[in-house]
Amino acid sequence: MLRLLYLMADTWLEYGHSLPSLLDSFWWSPGGNLFSPKVEYLKTKMSQLSPSILVHPAMLFQGKTKQCSIVFKERRVFALITKRFTGTVCRTKVPRNVNMEKLRNGYLFPEIEERKFEHIQKHPGAQLISLGVGDTTEPIPNIISLAMAKYSHALSTSEGYKGYGAEQGNKALRKAIAETMYPNAGIKYSEVFVSDGAQCDISRIQMLLGSDVRIAVQDPSFPAYIDSSVIMGQAGEYHEESRKYRNIVYMKCGPENDFFLELSTTPRTDVIFFCSPNNPTGYAATRDQLEKLVLFAKENGSIIIYDAAYAAYISDDRPRSIYEIPGAREVAIEISSFSKFAGFTGIRLGWTIVPEELVFSNGFPVIKDFNRIVCTCFNGASRISQAGGLACLSSDGYMAIQDVLRFYKENAKILVHTFESLGFKTYGGKNAPYVWVHFPGASSWDVFSAILERTHIITVPGTGFGPGGEEYIRVSAFGRRESILEASRRLINFLK
Repeated sequence: MLRLLYLMADTWLEYGHSLPSLLDSFWWSPGGNLFSPKVEYLKTKMSQLSPSILVHPAMLFQGKTKQCSIVFKERRVFALITKRFTGTVCRTKVPRNVNMEKLRNGYLFPEIEERKFEHIQKHPGAQLISLGVGDTTEPIPNIISLAMAKYSHALSTSEGYKGYGAEQGNKALRKAIAETMYPNAGIKYSEVFVSDGAQCDISRIQMLLGSDVRIAVQDPSFPAYIDSSVIMGQAGEYHEESRKYRNIVYMKCGPENDFFLELSTTPRTDVIFFCSPNNPTGYAATRDQLEKLVLFAKENGSIIIYDAAYAAYISDDRPRSIYEIPGAREVAIEISSFSKFAGFTGIRLGWTIVPEELVFSNGFPVIKDFNRIVCTCFNGASRISQAGGLACLSSDGYMAIQDVLRFYKENAKILVHTFESLGFKTYGGKNAPYVWVHFPGASSWDVFSAILERTHIITVPGTGFGPGGEEYIRVSAFGRRESILEASRRLINFLK
C-alpha cells in the first residue's frame, strides 16, 4: 500500500478524521507519477479510524524502503519535501544508548519549530514574526563577506588552493583572537582552539570530561549543557516532579539573588557551567561575582566552563572574559563564538581557550587531552569561515561589526520599553540581545502559546531553559527593525 507521509520523524502523529483534509493539501508523487486513486483510497480508509487514534509510522509503512516526493502548496509557494521511509522489516541486535532514553521530550528549539509549523498550518495567511531562536538577521558587513568570497575564489586556482588545515585552526586567526579578544589576559595563541561554533565545543568538552564527573548549571541556562550531560551519562535519573536530573546541581539564578549562584549553599561539583552574559536571562556577571566564582572553584578543585558567546554585547565595565579575573587560568576553560558577535550563525566559527596552567587532579595538563579530542573528532574549521574570522578581527571589520551590535541593542531597548510600558518586569536587554520577561503565576508554555495564537509572534518559554524559567519567556532582539516595531505594536494590542 502507498506509504503515508508523516511530518515529524521519530514521533507519534495524531491523524484522526483530519487526515483526508491533510491529504487534500498534498500531491503525492512517488517517482514523479501521480497516484490520485491511491490517495482517495487512503482517505477513505483513514476516515474510518477513530478521531483520537494514534498511528505510528511503523504501523503504516510496511515493506521495503522507498523514496517518496510530496509537493506541498503553502502561501502560493511550492516546496518539494523529500522523505525516506523505512519499513519495520527487521531489527538489529544493538541496544539503544540508555542515556539517550533519559532525554526529556525534544530539544527545545526543534520543539518550537514544530509548534511554529503547526501554527502556520492553522493560520496559513498569518505574518509570523520570530523573536524566538536567537538567529542573527542583519547582513554581514561587506568587508567580511568580501574576504570570504576572495578566499573562496582563490580555491579555484593552483596558487590559492589548500586542503586540510590544522585541527586547532589557522595560526594567524588564533593569534588575532588572542590579541584582539584577550588583549590584557595573557592568552597565548597556542591556547586558542578554533572550531565550528560554541555549541559543538560544549560537546567536545563533555567528551573531554567523561561520564564520571558531576556538573552544576545555572538555572535557567542554555539547554545544551544539560542535554550533553545526559548523553554523556553524567546526569542520573530524571525526577518528573522537580523536573531535574538527580546528579546535576541546579544553581538557581534569578532576580532574588541578583542572577548569581548562592555559593554558601552550592555543593561541590567537578564542573561548573557558567554563561555570562547569560542565555536566557541576559544578565552579565559583575567583576565581584566572577571573583567569588573563581575563588569558589579554586577552593573546591572544580573546573569552570565559561560560555562567553555574548560577551561582545556588554556595554559597561563588566568583564567580557573570565580571564580578566586573577587565578582564572588555573580553573577555567572559556568558549566563545563568532555567531552572535559577527552574524556567523550559518557560517559556523568559534573558539575555545584552554590555559596551560589548567591541570587534572593527577597533574596532567587539560590542554593536551583537549588537543587530542580535537585532533580525533575534528578536521578543523572551514578555511573560508576562518578567512571571514580574520576579517572580523581586522580594525575595519571590527568597527563594522560594532555597528551591527548597536543595531541589535537598539532592538532590545524597543522590546524592553514595550513590555515595561505594559507593566511587566523585564531583565536583560542591556548587555545581551535577550529580554527576560516575567509573567507572575503563569505557565511559560501557556504564555508562549497565547502570544503565538493571538499575535503570531514566536518567543521562547522559560521552562525550556530549566525549572527556574517558569513564569518567564525569552524574547530575542535579533530581527529587522520593521519586524521589531510591528511585534511591539501587536504585543501592546494583545497585552494592554
